Amino acid sequence: MILQSLKLYLCTDRILLGADKTQAGNRILLEAVEAAIDGGVTIVQLREKALCPKEFFLLAQELLVLCKRLGVPLIINDRLDIALAVGAAGVHLGQNDLPIAAARAIVGKDFIIGASCHNQEQAIRAEKEGADYIGAGAVFATGTKADTNIIGTQGLARIAACVKIPVIGIGGINKANIGQVKTGGAVGAAVISAILSKNAAFDDIKSAASELRAILDQPPDRC
Repeated sequence: MILQSLKLYLCTDRILLGADKTQAGNRILLEAVEAAIDGGVTIVQLREKALCPKEFFLLAQELLVLCKRLGVPLIINDRLDIALAVGAAGVHLGQNDLPIAAARAIVGKDFIIGASCHNQEQAIRAEKEGADYIGAGAVFATGTKADTNIIGTQGLARIAACVKIPVIGIGGINKANIGQVKTGGAVGAAVISAILSKNAAFDDIKSAASELRAILDQPPDRC
């Protein structure tokens, strides 16, 4: 199930979208996510670094209702407590977050845990500790995260080859390079700005998601 869901992975960014921290801003984000799912997004991660815990929790509740209605898993970035509190499908943990083994001990087997990894050693450890999938990157330069080490498609391929759990590419992925991520051994790609944009109408968001999904759905020899 998780393998099928990882093809086109959307991480939210309300600042990039131009949505403020109000109820109106929440509606903009929710409508944008719905448009992205309509276009072919298969899984959503709520990633909102600027929100306080209460704001983050309330938005997660609203987004979960939408994701359940549309049949896609909701993953919560960093905050295992909020993921459990709202009943999300899982949590995504970075290298400086709660250790994966500790998270797995809390949640048991039927809860998705994703891990951000930047090299083979981290990926092997994440798999051993109980991660269900790995987000490997940054594959390309990205403007949504500062001080990022670029691993390139070769680094992505090395990580994908050293573990048995699914690997998705993260970082700087767009329409021009998403095919490279697929041929690098990843089962899918995580995107932010390639779908969400401050000046994009909801039809544009749906179209952007559809274009990315079409590339990912192509046979490998055509990418």
